[in-house]
This record gives sequence, structure tokens and C-alpha cells, in this order.
Amino acid sequence: ERLVESGGGLVQDGGSLKLSCAVSRNIFIRNSMGWCRQAPGKGRELVASISTSDTTYYGDSVKGRFTISRDTGANILYLQMDNLKPEDTAIYYCVRFPTTGLLTSMTLVESMTNSNDWGQGTQVTVSS
Repeated sequence: ERLVESGGGLVQDGGSLKLSCAVSRNIFIRNSMGWCRQAPGKGRELVASISTSDTTYYGDSVKGRFTISRDTGANILYLQMDNLKPEDTAIYYCVRFPTTGLLTSMTLVESMTNSNDWGQGTQVTVSS
């Protein structure tokens, strides 16, 4: 069950991008999902997550600017990113979590080593 991301690119400070992640229907039923990112020289960061009951979490650095959502009919996970800043520059990964609950920290994510739980990553670059 692959996770296929799209939508990254280059955008100016203050611009917007929308990331998409195509998933199988079974994943949305069984798993919470989320987006993590990794900037050059830094560790991975949990950006946003959504539970199987549609509750959501956002990291402090993106709260009020990013929106996570999912289309259960089309089987797509989204991350709408508005008012982008240069510090948002990173590789963004779609992630499947081994739980139905809402993830709010990297504690579980850091132990996830199965490559099938991660998308291939999409580069987001915000120029100043």
C-alpha cells in the first residue's frame, strides 16, 4: 500500500501550496495520517496529523497557516499551506501512523522504520 505524494515546488515568501497524498481506502479506515517534514541539517518534525475520526493537530510553527484534510471518497490526504515562510523549506512526507488516534508528538513517529509507512517525499522551497 504505497503513499504517493505530489504538489511540492518553489514558491515565494507569503505564497501557498497544496500537497496531496494518494492512499488506499483501507488506510483511511485503519490509520491516522499526517505530514512530517525535514529541513536540511535538522531532524524530522511532525507538521500536522489527522485521526480516523477527523480530529486534527498542528505543530506550533504552522498553526493558523496550514490545514490538513482528507477526501475519503477520492482517498487523498491534503496539506494546504498558506502564508509560507522561508523556514518552511523542507522535504515533506506523507505518513501513515499505526494507530487510529490523533498523534501530537514525534515520539511514535521516530520509531517508525517501515518504508511502506512513508511517502517518497516532496520538496517545498520558499524563497525570501
